[in-house]
Amino acid sequence: MVFASGGGPPLLTARFARQVVLGRWFVVFACLLILSASGATYIFSIYSKVLKTSLGYDQRTLNTLSFFKDLGANVGVISGLINEVTPPWVVLSMGAAMNLAGYLMIYLAIDGRTSRPPVWLMCIYICVGANSQSFANTGALVTCVKNFPESRGIVLGLLKGFVGLSGAVFTQLYVAIYGDDAKSLVLLVAWLPAAVSILFVHTVRLMPYPHGARRSSNGPFFCFLYISIALATYLLVMIVVQNQVQFSHAAHAVSAAVLLLILFLPLGVVVKEEYRIQKELHESLRDPPTVTVEKPTRILLQQQMSLQQNMSTTTAAAAAVETEEQSTTETEHDPASNGKPSSWLCLGSCVKHMFNPPAQGEDYTILQALVSVDMLVLFLATICGVGGTLTAIDNMGQIGQSLGYPKSINTFVSLISIWNYAGRVTAGFASEIFLAKYKFPRPLMLTLVLLLSCVGHLLIAFGVPQTLYAASVVIGFCFGAQWPLLFAIISEVFGLKYYSTLYNFGSVASPIGAYVLNVRVAGYLYDVEAAKQHGGSLAGGDKTCIGVDCFRLSFLIITAATVAGALVSLVLVWRTRKFYKGDIYAKFRDQNSPSSSSSPSSSSSSSLAAGQQQQRHKELAEESTEVNGKKGSL
Repeated sequence: MVFASGGGPPLLTARFARQVVLGRWFVVFACLLILSASGATYIFSIYSKVLKTSLGYDQRTLNTLSFFKDLGANVGVISGLINEVTPPWVVLSMGAAMNLAGYLMIYLAIDGRTSRPPVWLMCIYICVGANSQSFANTGALVTCVKNFPESRGIVLGLLKGFVGLSGAVFTQLYVAIYGDDAKSLVLLVAWLPAAVSILFVHTVRLMPYPHGARRSSNGPFFCFLYISIALATYLLVMIVVQNQVQFSHAAHAVSAAVLLLILFLPLGVVVKEEYRIQKELHESLRDPPTVTVEKPTRILLQQQMSLQQNMSTTTAAAAAVETEEQSTTETEHDPASNGKPSSWLCLGSCVKHMFNPPAQGEDYTILQALVSVDMLVLFLATICGVGGTLTAIDNMGQIGQSLGYPKSINTFVSLISIWNYAGRVTAGFASEIFLAKYKFPRPLMLTLVLLLSCVGHLLIAFGVPQTLYAASVVIGFCFGAQWPLLFAIISEVFGLKYYSTLYNFGSVASPIGAYVLNVRVAGYLYDVEAAKQHGGSLAGGDKTCIGVDCFRLSFLIITAATVAGALVSLVLVWRTRKFYKGDIYAKFRDQNSPSSSSSPSSSSSSSLAAGQQQQRHKELAEESTEVNGKKGSL
């Protein structure tokens, strides 16, 4: 048995190991690893070329598969409903099974181990495999948010950041394990996320939140953040070095080993935090307990005041019920109803209520939010913004090939992944700081991000030599930055009561934008240009397009659509200008302040409090006189 210095609790024991594995912070560590392996949708461009050549697809068919990938990754309603009625391990297990089944069938198809499946079946395979990402996100994210309700913003930003880094993690691991083989990458995508989820499936669970002195601080979360920054920096350095130096397979293996070491560094933070908790408990057991005994008169006074408050609350509730019953009776006998059924009256009231939303920042109903002008504007801006950047990410393999970067596709994907992480973290923290200090509205920051993404689109459109690296950085950053801004705006403008449903509705804009801009625009125009280069037809021949013209017109259209989305977002900036100039979190502080439970009449409540205080002083004085008199008689 090994003890820490200073007489602390034992460390190298089975009991302490069990405490670490069953602790709250190990849940965070497990979720970090699960989400760092759940970003397979971001590396589609690496294996899209082998998918296209092995199955003989044209670019439009390939982009159709990409659309179903995005559709599966962003439609998480089913996983959310399942998570409402089952523990997290059920959702994670289902996600692991879907991931293994979907991507394994894709691997067998492109490796020629099965007959060539029809396009609709391949769309189902990739949609099922990509939908496993929503199961992993729901099982991990929702569990951590519920375990740390007072740190939900930090939890979401941290976990989403690891999702953004997952693409770069995959590119490093698959080269170290299989070499530069895109078919084997699909096999890695099939088994690795499923294995990680199954490994930690029984450690991810909901836990009661401690209150009082045992409440956890945010210190470990900042340690996790610093480790994630170190991980992103290491990945960026390795991308630059591997692009300049030819690595052997052994060198790639060493690089992957260092990567895994950094990924497991949060475990040290977990052990340290659990030791601190155990040490505080150990010291509290050694110290004698402090017992405070109140005088009987004070206890009786508190009980009397509590009884009076309960009686007043019960009386008010009974009066409210009586008033509601009277209004219901009047409605039933109201001649204006003309004998219409109550269901019709309810439907009419619902429709009328749907188009009469509350003030911005209050809790909207689902229908009120979906038909509101603010949600429509935000939805259109997201279709243009996320749809454009997602089109660039999914086509990065063909873009690099057409512009003469055939050996740098992995580099572009890794850069996009790292700057996707940077965009999520920067947008989340920066928008919060600017909002708190300068009242800078989040919708305006979303507008600036959309305009910045146009720079990356134009670099691709004009094909300036050696600028695709910069374009991948800009597009990755802007793609990541749009998501926390979108979800934060939804929570602030429409309230938190139905946030889970509205959150998923905001995600639906991504596949819609990808379908319009990726399939209908980029895929179609690419095939048209490829047909020109191959004699006017792609039937049974080479479907590859080479040159700047392959994506020039597509990304000029995407740039115009993104600018239109930025202009549309200015409507939301104008409509929410007064809301963001005020204190948008004031109602949460008012609900938690002691004065929130007082009477609306400040003068009457203050006078009542003063009277009670005088009466209390009088009772204490009489009690003190009586005690002194008894002492004197003794």
